[in-house]
Amino acid sequence: MTVGGLSPQGYAERLLSGDRLALARVISKFENRDAESAEILRSIFQHTGKAKVWGITGAPGAGKSTLVDQLVRVLRAQGLKVAVVAIDPSSPFTGGAILGDRVRMQDHANDPGVFIRSLGTRGKLGGLSHATLESVLALDAASFDVILVETAGVGQTELEILSLAQLVVVVLVPESGDSVQMMKAGLLEIADLFVVNKSDRPDSDRLVHHLQGVLDLSPEEKRRPEILKTQANAGKGVEAVADQLSVLSSLNGEENRRRGMEFLKREVLHILTERLSLSVQQAFETSSGQELLAQLVARKIDPISAANILSGG
Repeated sequence: MTVGGLSPQGYAERLLSGDRLALARVISKFENRDAESAEILRSIFQHTGKAKVWGITGAPGAGKSTLVDQLVRVLRAQGLKVAVVAIDPSSPFTGGAILGDRVRMQDHANDPGVFIRSLGTRGKLGGLSHATLESVLALDAASFDVILVETAGVGQTELEILSLAQLVVVVLVPESGDSVQMMKAGLLEIADLFVVNKSDRPDSDRLVHHLQGVLDLSPEEKRRPEILKTQANAGKGVEAVADQLSVLSSLNGEENRRRGMEFLKREVLHILTERLSLSVQQAFETSSGQELLAQLVARKIDPISAANILSGG
């Protein structure tokens, strides 16, 4: 069924009715900053706020995608509708996602209860795509029970996922020399659950003991994250991860509300920042903007004064 040529309200209605093609088109509109995206978002927003949003983060090579793939299997066996948003490094030529998680998760391709979408970072730091926030809202409105957001694995800037996910899973591997550095980068503070993947490898117990020692030093008022071991490629330990996330979701009521507020606050800031950036770019294309640039180049005016002029300050 084609959905081309629909009005923004038409796209919203199709998405809310479960039309997967309309959902895919809407996410593409968000990703491409289509002129209709704002009206679509307004139409679907009142239908959001029900989905569980879980973030999966960690260093490249930790097995995040394999863990996500197995989590989808477990959650589907529980009768839940599951969406996956995988943030991939962007192609330097097209801006599109390079890795293509629909290739990596082909076993779920024909399951109507699963929706998988790769988004390119498009040069944006933080492992989160330009349109990840809006895409999660679209999937929430489309009545998915759980939305798994897998980040690109870019280190300290992964902290941005806190603004999006209600729960954050940090995936580590035994031989990773980066594990301590990742904790120093702040992942220790954002983790709701640690998963030591590839636990059949040497030193997995040592990493678990190390994590336990670090967590012993954490503030007592903060809930201590569990540490679970998995062999995601064999499906071992994944059910325990899903069960623990479900338990945390039921216990985290107030924290979920707080993170939801942060998520929406960031979305408003994102919209305002994007609008300001566009207006400044357009201002520089005018004759007065070109004159302002000329004054900057000639050092007749400083950048702070130029910004004040453009902002009316």
